[in-house]
Amino acid sequence: MLSRRAQVDRLRRVALAALCDYPLPEGALTFVTHGENTTFRHDSSAGRHLIRVHRPQRHGSGVDPQAAIESEISWLQAIRSDTDLEVPQVLPASDGRVTVETSAAGVTRICSVLRWLDGRIFEESAHPVHLRRLGAAMAQLHEHADSWTPPDGFVRIDWNHEAFFGNVMIYGETPAEQCWELLPDELRARFASVSQRLAAVMDDCPDRGLIHADLHLGYAVFAGDRVKLIDFDDCGTGQRQYDIAVALWELRDRPDYQEFHKALLAGYRLHRDIDVTFLDDYIALRQVAFDLWCTGTAQVNPEFAGNLDKVHRWSLAMLDLVEQR
Repeated sequence: MLSRRAQVDRLRRVALAALCDYPLPEGALTFVTHGENTTFRHDSSAGRHLIRVHRPQRHGSGVDPQAAIESEISWLQAIRSDTDLEVPQVLPASDGRVTVETSAAGVTRICSVLRWLDGRIFEESAHPVHLRRLGAAMAQLHEHADSWTPPDGFVRIDWNHEAFFGNVMIYGETPAEQCWELLPDELRARFASVSQRLAAVMDDCPDRGLIHADLHLGYAVFAGDRVKLIDFDDCGTGQRQYDIAVALWELRDRPDYQEFHKALLAGYRLHRDIDVTFLDDYIALRQVAFDLWCTGTAQVNPEFAGNLDKVHRWSLAMLDLVEQR
């Protein structure tokens, strides 16, 4: 396994090579994240942009990654055109493409560029008002999805029971079924119990449609009384209740959780209603998905490998909490 620094350095060269295809002047390239995609901020006289170097097989086995990324971008473009929601704006390449395939340092990746959205992220310091604003934006996002007709060739993840518990996804470079085998025995058994509970309710849920699928406070950028939604990389078809669960998931073990829960739903219900009967089951589902992702990513990313035991312990504690209700 390459060191984290070596991995980032290699993908930085890919990002630099990709920039040659875009109508951007020379600028400073700053590392942002190396988890799912690897991202860099580009600052120049043309403003600030986010360079995304996309992970191969990110959208599951047998899925054309370019079609999936371009489908994500098509939804972003429609949201910007049809609503007042603030989501990232794609910067096309000089020839009009919304993605480019770039090779450098012995690797080939699909890359895309988005205009940077300024503001603050309150993942570690949120107040209920942030959840209320996020809930209102989430409901508007779901409303738009219900009214929008995706273009031909639209390909996104179907977040059904099989995607979460079967062998659909590839985490890091590891197929999901192998990630299950890497789990500690106790955790695997607990996750299997979550699968059994949700098998009867997930795919028959009437409130299904396009969802963000990762809309927690880390991907909500606040500016004054506005909230901007970022990182649609997980978007696909799924249960709207799962989006609610993701927004509340990291707050579930806080003593003031009920305040955040109430605020999120109050904001959401300004625009549409939602049944949250199985909310804690969907929070458990989010924990399963997060742990499997960390387990697979740990096989190729040293930073994740160093934190994996902590993630497993957190998963057990979270399942204890939500199953006590």
